[in-house]
Amino acid sequence: MLENIRLSFQGIWAHKLRSFLTMLGIIIGIGSIIAIVSTIKGTNEQIKQNLVGAGNNAVKIQLYQGDWPMDLTYTSPPDGVPVITPEVREEILGLSEVIEASLYYTRNEYSAVFNGSQTLTGGNIVGIDNHYLDVYGYQITKGRGFTDKDFTDSRKVVLLDKTASSNLFQGEDPIGKTVEIKGEPFTVIGLIGQKAGFEPVINSLEDYERYASNYSSGLVCVPDAIWPVLYQYGEPQNLVVRAASTDDMTAAGEKASDILNGYLYVSDETIKYKGEDLLEQANKLQELSAATNRQLIWIASISLLVGGIGVMNIMLVSVTERTREIGLKKALGARKTRILGQFLTEAAVLTGLGGILGIGAGIGLAYIISSLSQAPVAISIPAIVVSVVFSTLIGLIFGIIPSFKAANLNPIDALRHE
Repeated sequence: MLENIRLSFQGIWAHKLRSFLTMLGIIIGIGSIIAIVSTIKGTNEQIKQNLVGAGNNAVKIQLYQGDWPMDLTYTSPPDGVPVITPEVREEILGLSEVIEASLYYTRNEYSAVFNGSQTLTGGNIVGIDNHYLDVYGYQITKGRGFTDKDFTDSRKVVLLDKTASSNLFQGEDPIGKTVEIKGEPFTVIGLIGQKAGFEPVINSLEDYERYASNYSSGLVCVPDAIWPVLYQYGEPQNLVVRAASTDDMTAAGEKASDILNGYLYVSDETIKYKGEDLLEQANKLQELSAATNRQLIWIASISLLVGGIGVMNIMLVSVTERTREIGLKKALGARKTRILGQFLTEAAVLTGLGGILGIGAGIGLAYIISSLSQAPVAISIPAIVVSVVFSTLIGLIFGIIPSFKAANLNPIDALRHE
C-alpha cells in the first residue's frame, strides 16, 4: 500500500499540470460545498442568537386567549385566573430545566411616562419582583436597585434602561429626579443595562421586522407592589424563567406553562398560559434557510460528478500510456489485484489531494462571501472530514473502470503495444 501511494505521488508530480486540471473539478465541488455549509451554519447561529439573545436563556410565559396574548389594558382579568403565588413560583423552581423564575406585570404604553415635556414613546412599563433583573441578565449601572423596603412599603421608585433615560432626560443624570407614570410621581433611583451587551445583526428590512419586536424602545421598572396604583388589583402576572441551557428553553417553557394551567379554572378553554418559544422560532427559520441551501449543495455536487468523470478519463489515458509497463509487470508475475490496487490508489490519492485543496479553497471562499455579504461564517469540522472521505471515495468509484482495464490487460498484447 505504501509503495502504491509513493508511486501515485511520483506519477502526479511527473504530470503536474495534467494532475491539477484533473483535480480542478474536485477542488471546485468540495470548495463550493464547504463554503455553502459554513455559510449555512453561520447564518443559523446568527438567527438563533438574534432571537434567543445574549445567552440569558429567558423564556417568557404569558396568558393567552386563543393564539394571542391577553391584553389587560382595557379589560378586567377573566374569572378563574388566580394570581400566581410564591408557592407556585417555588413549584416551578423545582423543575430541573429551570434555575430562576420571576413574576412580573407589563404594559406597552405609547405615552404614559413623562419628564416635563419629554415623553417616552412606545416604552414598556414593568412591575417587577426582586428576581426579574437576574432572570433577564440586567445589572445596576448607576444608582441603586430596589430594596425590600421598596416592595413592602410600595414606594414610588423607578429604574430606567439606557433608552428610556436618554429619551426622557436627553443625556442629563436622571438619578434622584422625578418622572410621571400614569399621572403618578416616581423617583428615579437607578439605571439598568444588560450584563452582556447584545444587538441583533440587521442586514435588511426583513431582518429588522423579524427581530425588532423583541427589543424594547425603553424599559421602565417599578416595584410590583405599586402596580395596582397604576393599573388594577387582582391582575394575574406574567412569568419569566431562566433555563439551565439554551437547549432546555422549550422544555422549561412547556413545563412551567403546564404548572400554571393546572391552577386555572376558567370556562373558556382557549384561555391558558403559553411560553414564548424563541428557540422553536429560530429552528423554523433555520429549517427554512437550510431547505433552500440544500438545493445549492446538490447543485454544487454536480461539479463533483464532473470531477469524477475527469478522474476516470485521465486514468484511462494513464492506462493507455502505461500499457507496456503493465505488460512487463504482469510478465514478471504481478497479479491482477496488484495492478488493480496500484491504479485505484492513484485515483484515490489524486481525488484526496483535490479534496484537501478544495477544503482550503472552501474556507477561503466562505470568508470572502462573509466579507462581501456581511453573513457570518462557522467552519464545520464534520463537513471537512466528510469532504475528504467523499472525495477519496469518488476516486475509488471512478477509478474502478480504468483499474479493471489495466488489471485485465493481456501481458503479451501489452508488451507488443506501441
